[in-house]
Amino acid sequence: MAYGYNGSMTSEFWSNNTNNRTTDNLTWRYKGTVTVDARNQTEYGTVRSYVAIGASSNSNDGEGAGLYANRWFIQWAGFTFGHATSFFDFYSIGANQFGFAGASSDSGDGGWDVLAYTAQFGNGLSASISAEVQRRTYIAYTGTGAAGLGLGTTSAAYPGSATGLAFGSVGTNYEGHDYPDVVANLRIDQAWGSAQIMGALHNVAATYYGNAGSFTAGAEGRGHPSDKLGFAVGGGIKLNAPMIGPGDYFQAEVDYTQGASRYANMTASVWDYRAYNGNNFGFGMNTDAVYGGSVAGGGASNLELTTSWAANAAYTHFWNKSWKTTLWGSYLTQKYNSSANAMLCSSIGDGNGANGTFAVANAGCDMNWSLWGVGLRTQWNITSDFYLGLEVLYANLDSASTSTGTIALGSNGSKPAGAYTIQDQDIWAVRFRAHKDFYP
Repeated sequence: MAYGYNGSMTSEFWSNNTNNRTTDNLTWRYKGTVTVDARNQTEYGTVRSYVAIGASSNSNDGEGAGLYANRWFIQWAGFTFGHATSFFDFYSIGANQFGFAGASSDSGDGGWDVLAYTAQFGNGLSASISAEVQRRTYIAYTGTGAAGLGLGTTSAAYPGSATGLAFGSVGTNYEGHDYPDVVANLRIDQAWGSAQIMGALHNVAATYYGNAGSFTAGAEGRGHPSDKLGFAVGGGIKLNAPMIGPGDYFQAEVDYTQGASRYANMTASVWDYRAYNGNNFGFGMNTDAVYGGSVAGGGASNLELTTSWAANAAYTHFWNKSWKTTLWGSYLTQKYNSSANAMLCSSIGDGNGANGTFAVANAGCDMNWSLWGVGLRTQWNITSDFYLGLEVLYANLDSASTSTGTIALGSNGSKPAGAYTIQDQDIWAVRFRAHKDFYP
């Protein structure tokens, strides 16, 4: 029987140039982690149990740290049970950059619940199949869309009534969990580097239609759209480049999804992206699917799956054993077909949405959007277990648009209600990190 444990501690702060006096442009973050790794032999091979627990603080108010755990799993005879890393993942955000994780499939620090089997074929070739907790973003139900009030209205309704779509809503319009996502990969690891192809199947299943003018009454009688099968496919590669510098490498991943957008944007935790700059505003709706209409109104629609794709690439150069620099780039886009676009536009009052399915967007209303960023990270390894790092990054939100170039917004607690001019938004940020591993 063997036991091992180690730990790490990270301190960082970062600043950006978002132009809002109520926004924190400087954020302090501290995190300490301890890992416990226990292994013993069985007649079928080594059984391993692994746990990582810690405390973190992400605040400017001197608040106490909160406890968290991001890994707890058992590995035995090729199986992995528990909270580990998704078997869809390849590109490592943490290895290449400190910030801007919004265009990656990487489950990263948070981990993911999996039940998987990995077969080793020799010469570094392996294949895995995994049942995993569903990766969900949001299903937008646009209701009848006949009286869209605009985004961010004071209505308490989540997308699902005739009152339009509201920013910051907490509902998802997904049905309860019935099936896990099915994930598979084929991977090779050799001296030249690594490569992987992967795929995932994801059940897209919504709740109910609304009655004409009512979203809450008689749920069962309203019916629901038929389930659809979403999917994600991806490929990644890591190439070692010792001919340029000892330890140098290039890493990249590209992902394409339909109805499973979190495989292109793992960190999606809100149903929309939004950014203010004075009286300018940029936004993008982050969804897996869109549907609308009502049974009573005669315009109930099917689920219209959202298409997304993402790309990440980074090159890391080691100047010497103590200094390294990484240049990275990242891109994410989400696109809606004409039916989904018409329903979304109509529900915010920018189209004819009298009966959902037959909604027509006003010319110029386009809910497609993208988000991209580039960054430069330099790290000083003072010792083998202690480093300081500095990263500078730029990101741009290529906003969705309306036919008028303006949008009516309700108060969000930091900006007043009113009409805002739609404009692409950009941001500069600087992040500094101090990190120490420790071994008792």
